[in-house]
Amino acid sequence: MTGDQHDQLAVADPDELPILHVDMDAFYVEVERKRDPALIGRPVIVGGSGRRGVVASASYEARAAGVHAAMPTAQARRLCPAAVVVTSDFSGYAEASEAIAEVFGSVTPLVEPIALDEAFLDVSGAHRLFGSSPEIAWHLRGAVRQATDLDCSVGVASNKTLAKLASVAAKPSVRFSGPEPGLGVRVVERAEQLAFLWAHRVEALWGVGPVTLKRLNDIDVFSVGDLAAVPIERLVAAVGTAHGTQLAALARGIDDRPVHPGGIPRSVSHEETFETDVRDPDRLRGEIVRLADAVSSRLRANGLEGRTVTVKVKYPDFSLRTRARTLAEPIQTPRLLASVAHELVTRLDLSAGIRLLGVAVSSISETSAPSAQGTAGVGVEAAPAAGAQLQLELDVGRHLGGVSASAKSAEPGLTGDAELDRRLADALDAIRGRFGGAVISHGAAGLRDDAPGERRWGR
Repeated sequence: MTGDQHDQLAVADPDELPILHVDMDAFYVEVERKRDPALIGRPVIVGGSGRRGVVASASYEARAAGVHAAMPTAQARRLCPAAVVVTSDFSGYAEASEAIAEVFGSVTPLVEPIALDEAFLDVSGAHRLFGSSPEIAWHLRGAVRQATDLDCSVGVASNKTLAKLASVAAKPSVRFSGPEPGLGVRVVERAEQLAFLWAHRVEALWGVGPVTLKRLNDIDVFSVGDLAAVPIERLVAAVGTAHGTQLAALARGIDDRPVHPGGIPRSVSHEETFETDVRDPDRLRGEIVRLADAVSSRLRANGLEGRTVTVKVKYPDFSLRTRARTLAEPIQTPRLLASVAHELVTRLDLSAGIRLLGVAVSSISETSAPSAQGTAGVGVEAAPAAGAQLQLELDVGRHLGGVSASAKSAEPGLTGDAELDRRLADALDAIRGRFGGAVISHGAAGLRDDAPGERRWGR
């Protein structure tokens, strides 16, 4: 440990800095480099390699050329012709993520995963065993490195917003000559937190997307410091009461969101990027059914259900549109989810076609127990008798193969088919659990070799 690291260990009472944000450095790229050491030192792009491909992650060498996540792969290739494009393999990422989660769990049970490669930790109860919060941060870096041979950056602060910004400040820097090592751990003392926060661009805050950013820029708010200084009345007039109040609090360093351990995800979703723009309503309906089936299967496998359904489409010009609906009762079966998603999509202008479609369920809550016959990773004790499987498969085709206009207002309790929906879903789970996910599909969706979500970055 260097002298600078020792200096950071005593910066604050550990009880005042309970929150850590751990973010893996170029996670997807580094997992691919472990798989293929020939990629080490070369500019690497992970994501879709086809005409509609999108960058999921880029190595620091590629970032130096201007490549960044969510950029079209074709544009990234023009910026960095020497880059190697690697098609993503989620099994490797999931395996590494599980190993990282085990390290986190060895320190504290209060771990809130944000993605495969990042999480918040509340370490307020771990000081007796592991020392101060900064000491825990350095311990985690070493333990993650030992377990996975991957590096992470850690932010230590009094709340989530500051910890997230601190982990970014701890990351390696992008240089044309190659990546420059970062701090590894950045500790934000309470005494410095406002100065640290106010120096950031305002778009660094949660909730400041392109639309909000433009509205803030229009009232001369460009930094978090500017945001903190603007009168609340002016801020509310620009972005609305709820959003303005929230942003005003964040700009003052106020963020009382707790770390939700393990727990219930905010949403469950799948999305697809199409090779060519989709205009055909029948094709689109089939994709909705397919995505709804995948989302509902994950919900059931984890004992979850949700009330808010959201669809997302991306047009050929890359503009995004979303529509959402909150139901009276939670759902977790494919027919009902597909019905609502289809109704939401029909509210959008589809005349130009769409290049991406996503279906999500949020407002998540737990059911009594996970499905005993779920998707991959969930055990299946016994499948129904063959005759029952066949009859239920036929029922699936009849009930879910097409989404009729009469189903547009479908909600649990209104269709009279809730029990049948659940039986059909359980039968599908059982068949897939025993014979594999590709052996059966809803008639409208059709069997495909790839799983829903594999084309999230295009091919």
